Amino acid sequence: MANKATRATAPRRKRVTIMEVAGHAGVSHQTVSRYLQFNGGLKPATVEKIEAAIRDLDYKPDLIARSMRTRRTNRIAIVLPELTYYLPMPFQGATAVAHEAGYEVDVVSLEGDEARRRDRVRSLLESERVEGVLSLTPLGDTLSLEAEPSTPILVVGQYDDKMRSTGSFADGAFAAEVVKHLADHGHRRFLHVAGDQRWASARNRLLVYEQTIERLGLESYGIVGGEWTAQSGYDAARDLPANSGVTAVFAAKDTIAFGVIRGLQDRGMRVPDDISVVGWDNDEFARFSAPTLSTVEDNLELIGRRSMQQLIARIEGMEPPEVPQELIGRLIPRGSSGPAPVSR
Repeated sequence: MANKATRATAPRRKRVTIMEVAGHAGVSHQTVSRYLQFNGGLKPATVEKIEAAIRDLDYKPDLIARSMRTRRTNRIAIVLPELTYYLPMPFQGATAVAHEAGYEVDVVSLEGDEARRRDRVRSLLESERVEGVLSLTPLGDTLSLEAEPSTPILVVGQYDDKMRSTGSFADGAFAAEVVKHLADHGHRRFLHVAGDQRWASARNRLLVYEQTIERLGLESYGIVGGEWTAQSGYDAARDLPANSGVTAVFAAKDTIAFGVIRGLQDRGMRVPDDISVVGWDNDEFARFSAPTLSTVEDNLELIGRRSMQQLIARIEGMEPPEVPQELIGRLIPRGSSGPAPVSR
């Protein structure tokens, strides 16, 4: 007689409660509730403890119970110009905050002409399916659909129809920090390997680079490239004349910088002993390349987080938290940049 196979099933995981989060964080459950409702007024150290507890315990608010109590949808729409395989960092940060606060996120694509966008936004506002709208693309006159829409709308930064960053998301100010960092190490002649000039971010980095070179009395050997590819960087390094005198390369993106470094190495040049290279984006591979890559980190995820916090505060009828206006980013010096070679 054949033995019947039995399948062991794992016990269903018990939902983590707000009391457990409070105990893990060492605060009261009222404080955790206040954090989840974005009431504000909490000390940064307290916020860090609560956020760590939420991550450690994988806390998920009971959305169904909340909806039954409040008769609310607990849904927020994030608007993008089009749906692609690429989800921008502000979207990721905003989504994380929404989930932490117990909201589900609907992704809305506003493809098409102005009339179609207007109709889509009107339908979204009138549907009452969402409690707030965070737009990562300009809405133009769609905001005039209602002088005071009952559904809060927040427009932050911009991505154009092709998901190219514009506005505050395309800030090139840290290009000045790159040039200054290299100048402080004795570099005087530079090469800029630019990104695709259809992107405002590429144009802004180029503009600030040129302005800083002039302001500091340095010399730009040239501007090459024009694509966001490693091949573009490799070609720039391959075609750089041996007698150019360039000792520092500023690449508009880490991907380009990786190509530059490989191109220089293939020519027998050492980075940073012969030429320093700095990129932009703080790509994950930047910490593991050889040498490790000096780069600029734009904390766009933080912009998304702060924007969603503001929107949720408006939804909850709370005072929106203040958002510092300082540049959100930093230069990260690593192994690919160093002192200018004495012989040049």
